[in-house]
Amino acid sequence: MNSFAHFKIWVLTLCMVFQSGHGFYLPGSYPHKHGIGDTLSVKVNSITSIETEMPFSYYSLPFCKPLEGVKDSAENLGEVLMGDRIENSPYKFKMYTNESDIFQCQTDPLSAENFKLLKKRIDEMYQVNLILDNLPAIRYAKKESYFLRWTGYPVGIKFQDAYYVFNHLKFTVLVHKYEEANVAHVMGTGDAAEVIPTIASGGSELPGYMVVGFEVVPCSVMHDAKSVKNLKPYEKYPSPVKCDPTTVAMPIKENEPIVFTYEVTFEESDIKWPSRWDAYLKMEGSKVHWFSILNSLMVITFLAGIVLVIFLRTVRRDLTRYEELDKEAQAQMNEELSGWKLVVGDVFRAPTNAGLLCVMVGDGVQLLGMAVVTVMFAALGFMSPASRGTLIIGMILFYMILGISAGYVAVRLWRTIGCGDKKGWVSVSWKVACFFPGIAFFILTTLNFLLWGSHSTGAIPFSLFVVLIFMWFCISVPLTLVGGFFGAKAPHIEYPVRTNQIPREIPAQKYPSWLLVFGAGTLPFGTLFIELFFIMSSIWMGRVYYVFGFLLIVFILLVVVCAEVSLVLTYMHLCVEDWKWWWKSFFASGSVAIYIFLYSVNYLIFELKSLSGPISEVLFLGYSLLMALAIMFAMGSVGFLSSFWFVHYLFSSVKLD
Repeated sequence: MNSFAHFKIWVLTLCMVFQSGHGFYLPGSYPHKHGIGDTLSVKVNSITSIETEMPFSYYSLPFCKPLEGVKDSAENLGEVLMGDRIENSPYKFKMYTNESDIFQCQTDPLSAENFKLLKKRIDEMYQVNLILDNLPAIRYAKKESYFLRWTGYPVGIKFQDAYYVFNHLKFTVLVHKYEEANVAHVMGTGDAAEVIPTIASGGSELPGYMVVGFEVVPCSVMHDAKSVKNLKPYEKYPSPVKCDPTTVAMPIKENEPIVFTYEVTFEESDIKWPSRWDAYLKMEGSKVHWFSILNSLMVITFLAGIVLVIFLRTVRRDLTRYEELDKEAQAQMNEELSGWKLVVGDVFRAPTNAGLLCVMVGDGVQLLGMAVVTVMFAALGFMSPASRGTLIIGMILFYMILGISAGYVAVRLWRTIGCGDKKGWVSVSWKVACFFPGIAFFILTTLNFLLWGSHSTGAIPFSLFVVLIFMWFCISVPLTLVGGFFGAKAPHIEYPVRTNQIPREIPAQKYPSWLLVFGAGTLPFGTLFIELFFIMSSIWMGRVYYVFGFLLIVFILLVVVCAEVSLVLTYMHLCVEDWKWWWKSFFASGSVAIYIFLYSVNYLIFELKSLSGPISEVLFLGYSLLMALAIMFAMGSVGFLSSFWFVHYLFSSVKLD
């Protein structure tokens, strides 16, 4: 009780510290205060395309480079794994100072190689991604009566067999007056905080502004290369530049340079700092998104409720009838009737490949725990789109920490199957620590060789591979062994009935039992497929995914439905005297992964039909396979553990001699 009281005091203290600044900001989202005339530096991220799904460095194309040289920004582990390469750029603004016709640079004459590469990137619809004050540049395009929102802008466009590059950018920076008069400056790195609100004190501050919006309009403008020979960067272009996004005028030609210019306008906006990401999160079709998910939740909840009620009534009736009979009648009933009661001597017979089952269940529990904790933190706002890479970091961190649960569950299940024998628990723990990570390592390494060969920034650097292996070996493996140690010390689960020495023959079935097992995955898939579309659109179409609250609800519902489906199928198999339920209960719910992978193939054919090249398709299928395997392990462990609990409870409730 004393420790809990101390915990509450710490929580109250932290709340008072935050509230003393009259505001609370999640990690990575503190406001930046800029005075009038302060320099604002635009950063560039990797260029991306939904045609290839392979990011490349911004400076892999013949763009202008900053005078001080190209410098990498500090990136976290998640950003690197996502293929982000954030670097400085030659675009520089002065806060609340409008500038126009700014000459940026004139490139060297395009070599045959650069000319070919630029045309290829235009054909593949690559987008340039700029960042100002942690906000991606957003572009609006009007279609009929509504506006489309895009992050970034195209490298160029092909029109009538000619290639045009967007060489003039019209920036609009939305700013909001800084409302906190008293601030304390602190050190920050990368895109972290520069100011944190503090308790009011004497003195006054000069007026400052916060960046709350960053818009870009790309234009293709014909520039005279001869007129800029003597111009230096950031000087005025000799003649006014007219930016018309509906026309193109700057074709690229081999052995000819490209002139780049830009202009910037500052506008004061009513948008407040906490709402500045709203423009990125307003996706078209959001009403369909919300209502479709709600409809799916209602239908699946109703269906699962019906299955659960029927199931409980059936089992209760069987138990009641069986308990009401006297011993002589029970013996006669056993001789005359068939059903789950006849497999009492075989139901807990050890399955084939018991060690593999224990390993897969342990890995599944680890993945399930990682998913639940990560989605919960994301739903609370700790992994917002403003904090790039935090979602990946959270997944890796939680996965490694939860290795202790994987070792515990696997070893305790191993001891239960072995009737309390502790022998081999270290081997089981090692297998749990290496099995799924080994599969993931094999798939990612194969895909990484493809990305390395394409010189894509999506390739994981070798040094990062070493870091990940080091983290796995120093954090995940020891915690898994610790979990296995506690699993070996914990008492094993005792079976309520004895197992016969001679296995009972399973009667011939009218239909293959495995067909029913794999068909059972359709019901869990029904809870997930609508949300799956938005998740895959976020990953492969460059859209921002933000409804983690709904995802948490859908995920919980998916776990419940997987448990119920596995229970029903286990009961059905026992009723036809099929006592080999162990693996079937795992794959009854784990088979949802088959439908997820098939849906991924469907998404590739119909939604990503413009995907170019076999490498891009292999990347998509490889990542989809890894996702499907992770879901199979997680949902399979849910189905198996719920079925194990049910079978143990069912046969514990029957009075036997």
